[in-house]
This record gives sequence, structure tokens and C-alpha cells, in this order.
Amino acid sequence: MKRLLKIYLDKPEMTGIVFLILLTAVFEIRSDGVFLNAFNLQGMLGLLPETALVAIGVTLLMICGEFDLSVGSVFALMPMTMGVMLADGWPFVLAYPAGMTVALLVGLVNGIITVRFAIPSFITTLGMLFVARSATIVISGGFPPVIPPDAMPKALFTAFVGPGDMFRMSFLWFLAVALLVSLMLSRTNFGNWIRATGGFLPAAQAMGIPTARVKIACFMLCSLLAGFAGSIQVMRLGAPLPSIGEGLELQAVAAAVIGGTALTGGIGTILGGIIGATLIRVIDNGLVLSRVDANWFKMALGTLTVGAVILNAWLRQKSRAIRVETER
Repeated sequence: MKRLLKIYLDKPEMTGIVFLILLTAVFEIRSDGVFLNAFNLQGMLGLLPETALVAIGVTLLMICGEFDLSVGSVFALMPMTMGVMLADGWPFVLAYPAGMTVALLVGLVNGIITVRFAIPSFITTLGMLFVARSATIVISGGFPPVIPPDAMPKALFTAFVGPGDMFRMSFLWFLAVALLVSLMLSRTNFGNWIRATGGFLPAAQAMGIPTARVKIACFMLCSLLAGFAGSIQVMRLGAPLPSIGEGLELQAVAAAVIGGTALTGGIGTILGGIIGATLIRVIDNGLVLSRVDANWFKMALGTLTVGAVILNAWLRQKSRAIRVETER
């Protein structure tokens, strides 16, 4: 038991890995072997980056001790900004950076308001959720802009590559981002600052860590990744829709929690967030292949999220009890 708890403390994403293995086995059996065939895996891996990139940003911000409920709206606002500019004749090399700048500005505003006025990030980003979604609808006029067919380099993000065309290019982008953010969190001083800021803010401030700038930077990175993920979905769909990304913010939080990220901050890994996002795709796809009513998806996701929180809390409580016994 002590060995298992030590493994969990070193690898908080282990809970998510166990859930992933169990659900994969269940859906493989329920689907008569279809779930893990090459064609179905190609479909799941093709959609995974659009959720996982958002989950990476939200996981990083939660480790820093904050939340962002506006990522679903930024997921739509960034590509809509880009799409409107492309429809007006702007070149992609200008429209794309402009869209990403909008995403960064949303994160900057979220961070400054939260830090400067000591407002809970839940409230700040809840307000931004409505502001960004409304802005998306306003600039689009309620309809997707008509983008010239050759205005976007879709192949750079959506072309199939790898053995048997198993992966989209978006999956390679996702892997690169995941590796960079994970290395930043685990191998740099800034990563240590993020954990310290989320783990115990007064101690981090006493150590001279610029906690305000750390939080603002994490807000900006979170929004940037949400905008990037939204642009990938629009490349796949061919046009930005005002409604894309609705509910994605809650899925991203669920992915982070399922992956072992603590709601109180300071604990979590990027791998855990990715595992949580993968679980969401597995549940969504597995229920369909198992011929289960798709309306059960949200119930399954909610049950899994609550179950992960309960299990993580129980494991941490047990580990603290063992530490106390050992010290005595």
C-alpha cells in the first residue's frame, strides 16, 4: 500500500491512466473489437488535439492555482477573427497572428483583472466567457464568414501523415506543444515558480517569486493554446462557426482533474491533462460504438470527474496519514 501511494504521489496522473486502461478494455469488448481498429483510432487521434491543447493550457493554469472558464469562447473568437480578416482579403500570414494576438489579449485581461483586483479567477473568466462569445457573434454577424478555398494552408494542420495515414498534422503540432510545455514545467525555473505559486502563494511571495507575473503569463498561455486549438478545428471544418467550443471549458477542467491536477493548485502534470482529454475522447467514441445513447456522454463524464476527485482526495489523505505515522 505504501509503495502504491508513493507511486501516486510521484505520478498524480496514475488515476487517469487506470481509468483509461479500464475504459479502453470495456469499449473494445462492447464494440466487438471495432474500438481499437486502425480506422477508429485514426478518427480519435484526429480529433484529440482540439481538446488536448485546451486541456494543456487549463492544466498549467490550475497548477498555478487559477481557473479559466473563457477558453471555450476564445476557442471560437480566435479563428473567427482570423476568418473575418481572410474573408476581407487579408493574407493568412497577417490574419493568423492577428487572431493569436486577440487570444493573448484575452488572457492578459483575465490575468490583470484577477491579480490586480484580487478577484477569484472563476468570476473573472466567467465574465470573459460571455464577453468573448458575444464578440465572436458580433464580428461574424451570426454567420460563418465565406473564406476563399485557398486562403488557409489546411494541409499544414490537417493532412494525414505517418504509417497508414494514422495521424493528422495537428497531432504532431499537439505533441510538440505538449513536450515544450511539459519540459518548461518540469525543467525550468519558471515551471518551479508556477508550482510554488499554486502550491502556497504566501511562501512563494516570501521567496521573491514574481507571482503576479507568473499568473498573468499562465493566463496568456492558456488563452493562446485555446485559440491555437480553435484554429486547428476551423482548418479541419473549413469555416469558423460562432458556436464552436461551447462547453469545452468544462471538458478541459474535467480533463485536468481526471488527470490528477489538484483543484487547490500546486499538484499536477501536463501528461495528466492529456490523459484526461484522451479519456473524454474515448468515452465519446466508445459510447457510440457500444450503441449507447449519446445523451449519456455528459453523465459518464460527470461521474468520472467526481470519481477521480474522490479517489485523488482519498489517496492524498492516506498518504498524509502514512507520513504522520512515519514521522512518529
